[in-house]
Formats: sequence, C-alpha cells, structure tokens
Amino acid sequence: MKLKALSKGFTLLESLVALAILAIALAAVMRATGAGTNNADAMRMRVMADWVAQNRLAQHAALCDFPPPGIQNGEETQAGMRLMWKEEVSVTPNPSFRRIEVSVYTPEDKEYSLRRLIGFLVQQC
Repeated sequence: MKLKALSKGFTLLESLVALAILAIALAAVMRATGAGTNNADAMRMRVMADWVAQNRLAQHAALCDFPPPGIQNGEETQAGMRLMWKEEVSVTPNPSFRRIEVSVYTPEDKEYSLRRLIGFLVQQC
C-alpha cells in the first residue's frame, strides 16, 4: 500500500522561528546603522571645531596681530553649527613669540573640548 505524501511546506512553528531569527538580525543591523550615523555626526562636529581653531590662529597671523597675554572667548558658526572658542595667550621665554591655545566646544557642554590647538605667533609686523 502506498502512503500519501503529507502536505509540503513550513509549519507554523518553523515560520515563527524563522521570523524571530530575522527580527534579531534586523535589530542588529539597525543598531549598527544608528551607531554609524552617530559617529558620522560626531566626526562632522570635530571637523568643524578643528576649522574654527585653525581659523583663529590663521586670523592672528593674517592680521599680523600680536595679542597681549590673557584669555579671550567668542563664538563662531561653521556649516550651521554654533561653536564656542576660548583662546589662552601666554608669553614665551622669547619676548617676540606668543603661545596661543585655542579650545573649541559646544554651547551645551563647555567642559568638554572638541578640539584643542596650540600655535605660536611671532611679532613681525
């Protein structure tokens, strides 16, 4: 006697297990995508902060500025982002040089510096 073949296909339990595995895999992909997006935003913010710091030093050099020792604060907008900067000007053993340390941070977190750049200016003009 010949047995009739059972219906072919997946059972409900097999389908649910497959969907559970798929859901876990997609959740991992979404998490990785979100982390990549957050890292890209943070990198963009750091690049803009670097530009602000370099602009501050370049501005002093271009204007032949020789600032007195002290601290100056200000803000600048780069690519639609508002960034705060702080310059600390100090003397060096050579009176013709000034050391300038530029720190750039966001208005929301003034304790965490996105970029810190140190440069020297010479009195030449």
